[in-house]
Parts: sequence; structure tokens; C-alpha cells
Amino acid sequence: MDGVSIDLISEEMLGRMGSYEKVRFILDNVKNGKILVLERGLDPVEEAELIETTMNEIDHDRFIGIEMEGYESRGTMWERIMRRKRTRMEVIGPADMLRTVYKDGNVIRALVLTKGKVLD
Repeated sequence: MDGVSIDLISEEMLGRMGSYEKVRFILDNVKNGKILVLERGLDPVEEAELIETTMNEIDHDRFIGIEMEGYESRGTMWERIMRRKRTRMEVIGPADMLRTVYKDGNVIRALVLTKGKVLD
């Protein structure tokens, strides 16, 4: 069956993982062509680790990178003062399959490309 696998990942599941484990989980799934929607996104340090690891694993024949888009939470006053914002929801997928078309405070609209076709 042709199609794209979209996995919705709970905050609880990611909460049981350490930073390295989260990065590996995400990258391994995306490299296998899955698109992940994280109920609670990564913190800025984890996002940086994911980007760095992705850059180290790029293979122009099989894996060109990731596309990642999310919403920042307003956070508590303390989080805003300390600039420790955390992403509320995040969509991550292979860069050659996922295109963010539109984003505002309530909607992330993405196109999923598969073998020359667009799924929306």
C-alpha cells in the first residue's frame, strides 16, 4: 500500500526518554520516511541536538535532512523571563517529503509529498 506514515507521539512517551534517546527516536523514524507529530515539542537544547545530529547524518543519496515546524508556548512568566520556552506541538518529517505551507498561532498546514504526488 502506497502512502505516508504519520505518527502522533504523546508527551508522556517522550517524557520517559532522555534527550539523546528522543533525538535518536525522532531521527531514526524520520530517516525511515515517517512524519511525526509531537504532542509536546522539544526544548531548545534538544532541537539543537536534533539539528546537529541530522547534519552529521546527511547522505545526499538517501537522507537529505528534516523539516521541522512547531508552536512556541507562551509559558509561565518565569519561563519567559528565563527564555525557556518550550514548543507546544511540533511536526517533523523528511525534508524531501514535508513542506510547511502556512503557520499561525493555531494552525500548521503542511503538504506531504510522495513519489511525485502531493497529499493534503
